[in-house]
Amino acid sequence: MSPEILSAFAIGLFGSLHCIGMCGPIAIALPVPNTSNVSFLTGRLLYNIGRVLTYSFLGAIFGLLGSRFVVAGFQQGISIILGVIILIVVLMPSRYKVKVTQHPIISKISSPLKESIGILFKKGTFSSMFLIGILNGFLPCGLVYVALAGAIASGDAISGAVVMALFGLGTIPAMFAATVFGKFINLGLRRKLNKLIPYFAIVLAIIFILRGMALGIPYLSPKISAQVVNESNLDCH
Repeated sequence: MSPEILSAFAIGLFGSLHCIGMCGPIAIALPVPNTSNVSFLTGRLLYNIGRVLTYSFLGAIFGLLGSRFVVAGFQQGISIILGVIILIVVLMPSRYKVKVTQHPIISKISSPLKESIGILFKKGTFSSMFLIGILNGFLPCGLVYVALAGAIASGDAISGAVVMALFGLGTIPAMFAATVFGKFINLGLRRKLNKLIPYFAIVLAIIFILRGMALGIPYLSPKISAQVVNESNLDCH
């Protein structure tokens, strides 16, 4: 199992309190189809499954994008570049991060999604909660972007989907707890644990850089063959 896959699960698991802060209001306010405890839990589970499916879909797309770099022989370079970008973002002063998150492009992406989620809230059905999870997965989120960097570095669509699926699964314990026990979650504890997120991002960035350097360290920084076989150049007889 590649470091990107393991790191993605860890980032999802330990960084999910950040998700509670960003997506928690949506999760906590999910409608309840009826008073049945089974229905209540089922709706919350469907919401989280929807999120994981979206993450997996995005992972497949970005993993496919990463595969183009592998075929072109740029796998090492893109891994190092992704690591450096993550480090820059983590170390960037907060005032610049705020400007990025408040950029008009971000609003154009998130506003239609939030409007659609609002419409689905009024329906209060199982299918609407599943769709809320699907749309929630597309909302801009820095933690998701870090995980998507792992999907790109994974080198193919399937691995990219697995990376993001495990990231999503890692977020489920905290997010599911937020949907069920949201009002009991200590805000102070959440803020303290949120401070750990940059450290996980730095660890992932270092992993990317080490893999790009191909130092011959098993699993962490394996040697990458210089010979790239491009099947499109093979002659068919």
